[in-house]
Amino acid sequence: MSCPVHDLEIDPKTLELIDTDKDGKIRVPEIVAAVNWVTSVIKNPDDLLKQEANFPISAINDQTEAGRKLLSSAKVILKNINKEDSEVLTVEETSDITKIFASSKFNGDGIITEDTTTDPKLIQLLNEVISCIGSSTDRGGKQGVSLEHLTSFLEQCKLYASWHEKADAYTTSIFPFGDQTEEAYQYYTAIKSKIDDYFLRCKLSAFDPRSTDVLNLLVARVEAISTKNLSTCIEEIAGYPLAKIEAKKDLPLDTGINPAWEATMNSFNKFIANKLFPNQKTLSEADWNVISDIFTAYVQWKSEAVGTLVAPLGIGRVREILASKHPEELKSLISEDIALEHEANNIILVDQLVRYYRDLYTLLKNFVTFYDFYSPDAKAIFQAGTLYIDQRSCDLCIRVIDLPKHYTMSTYSGMFLLYCECVSRISSEKMTIVAALTNGDIDNLVVGRNALFYDRYGRDWDATIIKIIDNPISIAQAFWSPYKKVYRFIETQINKIAAEQEANIDTKSTKSIEDTSTEIASTAAPKPPAQPFDVGKFVGIFAAIGLALGAIGSAAVSIVAGFMGLVWWKMPLAFIGLILVISGPPMVMAYLKLRKRNLAPLLDANGWAINARANVNIPFGNTLTSLANLPKGAKVNLNDPFTKKKRPYLSMVLILSILAGILFFILWKFGYIHLPGNMK
Repeated sequence: MSCPVHDLEIDPKTLELIDTDKDGKIRVPEIVAAVNWVTSVIKNPDDLLKQEANFPISAINDQTEAGRKLLSSAKVILKNINKEDSEVLTVEETSDITKIFASSKFNGDGIITEDTTTDPKLIQLLNEVISCIGSSTDRGGKQGVSLEHLTSFLEQCKLYASWHEKADAYTTSIFPFGDQTEEAYQYYTAIKSKIDDYFLRCKLSAFDPRSTDVLNLLVARVEAISTKNLSTCIEEIAGYPLAKIEAKKDLPLDTGINPAWEATMNSFNKFIANKLFPNQKTLSEADWNVISDIFTAYVQWKSEAVGTLVAPLGIGRVREILASKHPEELKSLISEDIALEHEANNIILVDQLVRYYRDLYTLLKNFVTFYDFYSPDAKAIFQAGTLYIDQRSCDLCIRVIDLPKHYTMSTYSGMFLLYCECVSRISSEKMTIVAALTNGDIDNLVVGRNALFYDRYGRDWDATIIKIIDNPISIAQAFWSPYKKVYRFIETQINKIAAEQEANIDTKSTKSIEDTSTEIASTAAPKPPAQPFDVGKFVGIFAAIGLALGAIGSAAVSIVAGFMGLVWWKMPLAFIGLILVISGPPMVMAYLKLRKRNLAPLLDANGWAINARANVNIPFGNTLTSLANLPKGAKVNLNDPFTKKKRPYLSMVLILSILAGILFFILWKFGYIHLPGNMK
């Protein structure tokens, strides 16, 4: 019913074009719409079945209006890419929008660049718009401006000009220093805090003369840095008062200034103090208040600033732009570009047509019927590649988008699954896949084992198993599973007993050494002699062991006697029956599970919506996992040159004795041999 747009083995750009609502999923109505459109603009819909990468423009149906426009646009593309004599287009050519529109003056995107005009004045204005407002990339890959950019720029210019018009009406009060008012204001703000600090300290000194030395803070501080290189202590010196503190003292303008502030103070004098109070050597607090008040109107005007995005151009250039006809000429060029929007969109539709011609049938085969998945010589778009592990290759490998969700859903598939983390050996890119094992055995498959994954493009990835979902692989594997479980159980118990015995020996050895050391070091009286072994205490244990061994022996004798008492032709049947009793139930359960293996949960976990079961039966499953075979003409050499040489005589004598015993039993059973006392 739906499939995701990304993480499939098909061009995602094609799927994005089909996904008209841009929700990341392709649904049935979108598939139907794509089919209806493409079949309406080509002559023969059967051409889609070819899945060819080269699209002949002669396949376009020029009997319809839409077809004629597409054919015209296709020829424009061939002309723009310098292939006018060609009759075919490829996806690589139609998708290179930058190349297609690189030589076009207008491309219908509503964005104009420097290549749109040769007028230097318009180029200058266009670059000013870009520097102040910003730009967009046009279809030719260059930076340009749209109507929105130009409109915003002109609005900023108007606001900036109206803001300056207010200043023109009150030039004297707002700009007390003319064109140098801004520079003077900068020096005023740079020194303001130090001057305010100086006059406040002088007031405190007048309030309490005893605080003068403390307010100066000079003696202790100078002593602290006197041993240092004073040129490296400028920041610390800058924290000292601006000048020496005395009660009711004016601020000296040219002498006795803190060395760290001399340069700033000189600029303040040059741009402000000397102009307002010429020939003055000091500055009183009243004079300082006059200076502060003189900037009030300027500060208020600056706080009302608008249109500041175009401020770098200067008010002169802004007024020149507003008075010129160049903005209207840029608007006219943008309108000409927009007028070609429909024609340019048809060029984009050619790319869509070429992609549908190549990819749509592939999508349909995987969306509607899973044809590629069930075809022997094809691979579905969700099959990411092949995993090689433990002498087999697994073709049903799917990319995993959300591992926790996928792991939860995949348990319903009934397949034996390996989750692997893959790392590209070329780009160090990582991805997670899930591989279905449908043939062979599982004896050597454990978490942490390494494998090799080849994607559909032939790139190899290092793979490591991170999770396993255990389910039957084959009926043959189910046949041997009970015996393997018994073998593993016995092996586990033997290892457990051996480990326990080893631990007991270590404990006893350690305790014995400790006891010996204690006895040597101790001067205490000797221990009382050990109690003699009491057989009576262990009679019950020995009796129980004897009964158990007797029962086991009796059962074994009964089974052997019963088997030997059978008619010769019943013996194989009895043996087969015993095997069926043991292996039959697992084989039946495996058969039932293998018949129900379902691919749908694996795809649902990746964002698909499957409307029916996607069965993976036993014969088909065997084709998805290939077992390793020797190359033609190769042979396995079983002779181990490092095996210890043995004499085969004893083995041959034993085998011959067994065969002679079997032959003797058969002859006796059928009366060809008579034993003493047997009158038959």
